[in-house]
Amino acid sequence: MKAKIALFGLLSFVFVGLAQAQEGWNWPSDEKMESKAREYNAAYNDYMKADQFIQATKPLHWLLVNAPDLNEAIYINGVTVYDGASKETTDEAQKKIYQDSVMTVYNLRGEKYDNTASWIENQAYYAYNYYRGDKDKVADAAEYFAKDIELNGEINTPGLVPAYFDLVYRNYAYNQAYSDEEVLEIYDALYARLDKAEAAGGDVSGQKTTLDQILVNMEIIDCDFIQNKLAPQMEANPSDIALAKRVFQYSVQYKCTSSEAFTKALEIVDNDSPTFSTSQVRGMRAMQSKEHAKAEEMFNKALELAENDGQRAEVYYDLAKAQAQQGKKSSARQSALKVLDFDSSKTADVWNFIGSLYMGSSADCRGGQSRVKDYSVFIAAYEAFAKAGNNSGMANAKARFPSKEELFTEGYQEGQTINTGCWVGQSVTLRTRD
Repeated sequence: MKAKIALFGLLSFVFVGLAQAQEGWNWPSDEKMESKAREYNAAYNDYMKADQFIQATKPLHWLLVNAPDLNEAIYINGVTVYDGASKETTDEAQKKIYQDSVMTVYNLRGEKYDNTASWIENQAYYAYNYYRGDKDKVADAAEYFAKDIELNGEINTPGLVPAYFDLVYRNYAYNQAYSDEEVLEIYDALYARLDKAEAAGGDVSGQKTTLDQILVNMEIIDCDFIQNKLAPQMEANPSDIALAKRVFQYSVQYKCTSSEAFTKALEIVDNDSPTFSTSQVRGMRAMQSKEHAKAEEMFNKALELAENDGQRAEVYYDLAKAQAQQGKKSSARQSALKVLDFDSSKTADVWNFIGSLYMGSSADCRGGQSRVKDYSVFIAAYEAFAKAGNNSGMANAKARFPSKEELFTEGYQEGQTINTGCWVGQSVTLRTRD
């Protein structure tokens, strides 16, 4: 494996407590056996309370073999005893025997009391700790988590979610136990579980980070995988919103946003559950494809979904550019000026944009009857660039001002105010280039 994932800080949950006083004691009917059972029951409890777990295993083992129906307490406490013994012994072979005994006690309890759903998650936790590095048993450990989900609908404790996916990772690496698609289905389901915990107010950022890191380490996903494996599935079933969301998420995560798969997934996701971001990105993609009318539509949609002034300023600027590309220069100017209603720090950008609009309008606004009036749009552009603090833009505009001779010939004077006319419609003070 390429990396070891630190999970223990994330695995915090409440175990089923010790149980010395359970109802329904079934003492053996034989007097001698009852006496011995009482003796051994007291003995293992005394050893357990004194943290002498290895000594506790002997009387407990007798009870499990000779009085298996005595009480559920021997199975509940059996986990504590055998786990404690596994930590107490220094013999590695014996340690494994004690760990296997924990699993056996859980399984016997399930057979006798039919309440597996209430403690399967604890068993899965122990299995993770015992078997995650064991090629032959890691599949069993993963299966306990799968059983937990089957019985309870989900992993109840969000802190255990990364543990399950770590087992999936190891089982995949050791035993090629899953297809790539199966791994991704498990990942998506576990991520959805963390989303649910987050929506309920929990902090699962650490668990999400670990889940993502494990997936990256598995090296399943790349742009080719998204385009060649997931995209055909999405094309075949465009109504599968969950799949489209996976393609969208993976494309962003693995920087595959220039692909056709991302574009299609983006469209499906945005149509199903649009957000400011999805609509804005669709608009930007439309701009790249020179579908400027579609871009304008998407930016207007994003504007409706914007949640704060920063987003509104951002999308108004995008909208202005889409409108400008369609020749809707008056609308583009209006959208650009709206940016300043939400973010005054964009002043330079806005006035540079407007100045460029004016500079590119000389052919549109040329009446051919007055050079002074025709060139007045460059004075409007100069004033816009001045508001932006753009000296280069100002110089470029000034070079296209009317000359003194042109003012004189047409009966104008420097300093006189005229209106540019056309869509620009600005009153400017006449200046000359010379």
